[in-house]
Formats: sequence, C-alpha cells, structure tokens
Amino acid sequence: MSPARRLPLGALRIFEAAARLESFKDAAAELGVSATTVSNQIRALERSWGCRLFERRTRQVVLTDTGLSLSRVIRQSFDAIAREIDMHVAGSRLAVSLAVGPVFGAQWMAPRLSAFRRALPRIDLALLHHARITGPATMPTPIAVDWGTGDWPGLEAEFLFRVRYAPVLSPALAQEAGPLASPRDLARVPVLYQHDRSEWAAWLDLAGAPGLRFAAETIIDDTNIVMQAAIAGQGVALGTLPFAQADIDAGRLVKPFSQELSPLRSYYLLVRPGARRRPEVAAVCDWLAREAALHRQEEREAAPHA
Repeated sequence: MSPARRLPLGALRIFEAAARLESFKDAAAELGVSATTVSNQIRALERSWGCRLFERRTRQVVLTDTGLSLSRVIRQSFDAIAREIDMHVAGSRLAVSLAVGPVFGAQWMAPRLSAFRRALPRIDLALLHHARITGPATMPTPIAVDWGTGDWPGLEAEFLFRVRYAPVLSPALAQEAGPLASPRDLARVPVLYQHDRSEWAAWLDLAGAPGLRFAAETIIDDTNIVMQAAIAGQGVALGTLPFAQADIDAGRLVKPFSQELSPLRSYYLLVRPGARRRPEVAAVCDWLAREAALHRQEEREAAPHA
C-alpha cells in the first residue's frame, strides 16, 4: 500500500483529537461529527496499520503503548504544520496576551515592542498588568512574566534574567543634600520605599550602614511611581538596574554609590501547561527567551572587568 493511502489525514485528525481528549465522545463534539464516526475511523486505522490504538473499556477508552507513541508524533506534526501556516500564510493574524508587572512592562517590554513586531509581524500582542502570580488560579493569561525564585507550582517557569539594586536620586536633590561621601550621608535625604523596607534594609546592611534612619519616609506601591518621584526630586529610591540606567545616562538620576544588591528573586517566564501547543504562544515564548539571552549577554559585556 502506498504511503499516501496509509496516511489518511481526516482519520489522523480524528485520532489526534481522541488521543488528546481520551474520549471518542469529546473528540466527536470538538470536531463536529458523531461518536460513531470517530469509532469507525479509529477502527479503520487499526485495520490499516495492523495494530490496536485504544483499549475499549466501559464508558472509557485508553491509549495502548502503540497508540500513545503514534499520538505524540502526530500531534507534533500537526503542531508544526499549524505553526508554519499561522506564521507564513498572508492575512493570517493571531493574538497573544502576556501578563507583566509594571516595571518589566514599562522598562523592558515597552522599548522592545518594535523589535517584537519585526520578529513576529502576524502576532498582535496584548500586554496586561497583573498582581503577583502564585499558581494557575492567579494566572490571567496563557503566559506571563513575574518576579520570584522560580517556584510556581502548576506552571512552567523559565529563567529570563537577574537585576541589581542601588540608591538613585535626582541631581538637584543630591546637590541640596550636600556631599554624599558614604551611605550614612543618606540620613539627610527623604527615602522612597516600595511596598516595605526589606530591600532597603538589605542594601544598607551590604553598604555598611545597617539601621540607618532617613530624614523622612514615603511608601509607594507602584515601582514606576517610585521612580518618577525620585526623578522629580522627592527622595532617594532603590533603583532597579539595568532598568534605571537610561535615566542615569540621561542625567535625570544619579547613582552616588557603587554598592549593588543582588536580590534572590529574578524575572521568569511563566507558561500554563499545554499553552505552548498554540503556535503563536510558542513563538512569543521563544522570542522572550531570545531577547532575555541577548539582554544577559549585553549585561555581561557592559560589566566592568576586574
């Protein structure tokens, strides 16, 4: 029998759905055919190939070892075909929602949107703001970028890059405060906290000024507001590097001390199980991973050599 006759695409599509859903009835509902049609097509494949694909049980079908192996190959092949069609057929447009925090969204994704459009011109990206993600129940989208240690039960977590912390303030406030010769001189300056004092306390310990008391304190929940307040001369903030580097280079902020805190947490790409089977989601994940790798390389090249 010729290869073309041994690979009936319609029957293969039915088999893929039945194997993925582990149900003839659910496969029939998904494909808009009858359960009898699904059963007949599966039996035809089994006769043609000379093997059993499913064990038929009461109100249940279970893949045989052969069926499981074949289903994986067929699913990968269909995914590859769909990916090529979606990415190259003229007029095809896809949408992917990506949940991000305020700093990552404003400081890392926003400057790269044109690069994203050049790399994936047929994908419309929706950036959504999210609170901290703890697991699938708090994941509002198929993929997200969050800040943590890599432990998100029920989600795939892929490391993207690390950051560092250092105090930054406006040139005007630095001049008003007088010479900042050591970290203890920050006692003359108002401080801008984000959320709580833990990260500032860790930096002060690193810099040899534990327990330092500032002239005044303001707690702000949103990191972008913290940085805008620092640029406006309202206090010294713990800037996130390299995100704050553009404002430092432009003279909107100064970084008076060399000590930089490396937090335990980093940025991770979070993916719902099975979400990468959508070609457009897989493409966005791959793009984020490539951009993060390039970012890490640029950071290594920019680091001062000992």
